[in-house]
Amino acid sequence: MKKLFYLPALFLALAINSCGGQASEIMSATSDSQGQGQSAVEDDDSNSNVVQVAVGSPDHTILVSSLKSADYVNVLTNVGPFTVFAPTNAAFDALPAGILDDLTKPENQRKLRNILEYHVLLGVYKHESFINGRNLGTADGRSVSVIVAEDGSVSINGAKIIATVAASNGIIHVIDQVLLPN
Repeated sequence: MKKLFYLPALFLALAINSCGGQASEIMSATSDSQGQGQSAVEDDDSNSNVVQVAVGSPDHTILVSSLKSADYVNVLTNVGPFTVFAPTNAAFDALPAGILDDLTKPENQRKLRNILEYHVLLGVYKHESFINGRNLGTADGRSVSVIVAEDGSVSINGAKIIATVAASNGIIHVIDQVLLPN
């Protein structure tokens, strides 16, 4: 019985010894990327996640900047699935003067993140999944209201969905207004 115990210990000791200086190099490389989360993973072969789609859109530069300011990029690059209501730059520009500048200050990071979480649903809600009058729970614990017009167009709290894009970890509905919680 003692021989069986010593054999795995011997293999472990040999493995550690054979690594030599590589073990510290591996730990160093791991700690350099630590804290960056899923967004630090480089993958040019897979379909784009919701953040990568937004980064590639010239109409969503303010949204991407806001995601970075709120430290919300890593969350939305994870597996999901997510439904993201993505306001356009024009939607952000329509906010009263100074609001966005104020929200992107470091001391208001939590407020900005709450607003961004108000734009996220857990799960995938395709256009045909929206039911008129239904309330859907957002990532910040609140809810948004769905209105489906007779022509089939969908609005979320009055913000009209103007385009939809699939992503590897969910779906993005481009909207024409910023959703502000009450």
